[in-house]
Amino acid sequence: MKIYTKTGDSGTTGLLGGVRVAKDHLRVEAYGTIDELNATLGAALAFLEGGAETLGAELLRTQRVLFDVGAELATPSGSQKARWQMDEVAIQETEASIDRMEAELTALQNFILPGGSKAGATMHLARTVARRAERCMVRLHAQEELDPRLLRYVNRLSDWLFVASRWVNQLAGQPEHLVKS
Repeated sequence: MKIYTKTGDSGTTGLLGGVRVAKDHLRVEAYGTIDELNATLGAALAFLEGGAETLGAELLRTQRVLFDVGAELATPSGSQKARWQMDEVAIQETEASIDRMEAELTALQNFILPGGSKAGATMHLARTVARRAERCMVRLHAQEELDPRLLRYVNRLSDWLFVASRWVNQLAGQPEHLVKS
């Protein structure tokens, strides 16, 4: 199978189910940003160092969930639904992970600057991509109804990435640079 099909040469792409839309369609922007987030998590995973095995497993789980979120976003309204549907479990697992990591961190009194270790800085970057994905999904949801659990998951995911970046930086002995108000 060849990777190139030439079907997108005119500026359109196929959604799941065969519907073709412009490549700048909001649905394409939403699942494309989820794909970008997934790739950024792959980079963060590559930068993880010793002692972060639990976080590494959680990053892989998150990547798998995001792949499915992208498939759900690539399925147009009125089409046969994707085989996978968002459920509460992924949201609950993300919240439990936030709680576990926050219990090991000092409570924040100030804003912090993104950065730290390679893994921590990459997770800060992933957090910003997650926020952009969420904004795309909110705009799409205003036009076509999305499963609200998708929006909740991506919202919670950006929170998780913030806490995970702090946690991995602490593990790496990287100080947090506070924003003084």
